Amino acid sequence: MTQLTSARLRAQAQDQESTRKQGGIRLPAHMVLIVMSLIVLLPAYFMVITAIKSQDDYSANKIGLPVQVVLTNFDTALRGGRFFIWFGNSIVLTAGAVGLASFVSILAAFAFAWMRFPGRNALLIMITLLMVIPPVVIIVPIFLMLSQIQLISTYPGTILIYAGLVAPFAVYMLTNFFRTLPRELIEAALIDGANLWEILLRVLIPLSTPAILTMVIVNALYVWNDLLVALVLLPKDNLRTLMVGITVFGSRYNSDVPVAMAGMLLASAPMLVLYLLGQRYFIKGLVAGAIKE
Repeated sequence: MTQLTSARLRAQAQDQESTRKQGGIRLPAHMVLIVMSLIVLLPAYFMVITAIKSQDDYSANKIGLPVQVVLTNFDTALRGGRFFIWFGNSIVLTAGAVGLASFVSILAAFAFAWMRFPGRNALLIMITLLMVIPPVVIIVPIFLMLSQIQLISTYPGTILIYAGLVAPFAVYMLTNFFRTLPRELIEAALIDGANLWEILLRVLIPLSTPAILTMVIVNALYVWNDLLVALVLLPKDNLRTLMVGITVFGSRYNSDVPVAMAGMLLASAPMLVLYLLGQRYFIKGLVAGAIKE
């Protein structure tokens, strides 16, 4: 009995010592994460507090909290540019590109995950490698190609390019996720007489909601915030996206920084809302396919 009690005490002491060591290791890591989080949040903090300052308040104190909240900056920002036209253009491009990329990527991922055909792995590797090519490297060939087929300054041409840029990530992510789903579900559906379309629509897509929503959010953020492609492929003023328009707007109001920051805040609000609506699926979708049981 005495030996058993001593063994329990030694085990408890070892557990406490291990907990203290882990706490000592985790503390510096937590401090680094806190510092990095503050660095990342600093630009957002500057944008928000500047947007609600007057010009005099901003000149007197650029980093501190405003003495008085000024909301007229947002009204000036809305009237100073063609915000609603730019906003509509961004909605059209983002919805079109993400919708087209999602449709193609779901079909491609289904084929890569569950079908057998020659060159499947090689083709998937080639598609995955496209993710490392920056758009700035291929923007000139893209411009020349669209010029030849007369799709410059058109929504269809730009939507096709955006869909092509975001599709590799979507195919890679969904393929990995589809492969983690139990094969027994597919076999059971086949035994019940379901065809491939029914398996995809009624089995795989409902089970892949977190991964699909994560793909949609990430791709929408990319298309919405992109400046280079929209600036080059949509040179006409009435076709500008919100990011291109807000850049021109900011240069026009570079002497009135609070108004420019108000415009930036308005431009970032839609994607913030989209993220908040889908955040419960976001983390789950990011790790989807990382572990295969």
